[in-house]
Amino acid sequence: MSDRHDYYADALLSIVTAEGSVNDIQDELFRLSRAIDGNDELRQALSDPHIPVDRRMQVVTDLLEGKEANPVTVGFVSMVVATGRVKDLPTIVDRFLQLTATRTNKAVAEVRAAVELSDDQRQRLAAALSAKVGREVEVVAVVDPTVVGGVVAQIGDTVIDGSLRSRLAQLRESF
Repeated sequence: MSDRHDYYADALLSIVTAEGSVNDIQDELFRLSRAIDGNDELRQALSDPHIPVDRRMQVVTDLLEGKEANPVTVGFVSMVVATGRVKDLPTIVDRFLQLTATRTNKAVAEVRAAVELSDDQRQRLAAALSAKVGREVEVVAVVDPTVVGGVVAQIGDTVIDGSLRSRLAQLRESF
């Protein structure tokens, strides 16, 4: 099973490297895979063999093109849908992010915030996280309304919770 995920992730990395737009594609794939993973109805529709493949692929295209997605992202996700691997997409994307980070000697930080982060905020956050972990960090941001103020970052197994909720909990414990 993991060999199949590695195969897809490695093939995607080769394509993305040739295209030269790694950061945009990483971000798009990450967001889409989390959206599919977090929405049972969408995941079932995209993996339902009774729905014609071209209709399922159109759903992916509609999801991505509304955000002016990179054609590589659209093509890759469409291929995953066409081959019936939608349920594997989050794992494939995670492996792709790991491969990218390893080959570029960077760490990938999944950052959750209540609002969309600006490019400047992403850059400042990446610099702060890089200083904390001792190597360059690539930030992949996700809007998560459950995060109350601040951000929650995960780099590998390390979670850095800078949310207001965690700060309030720390204050409560100190009293």
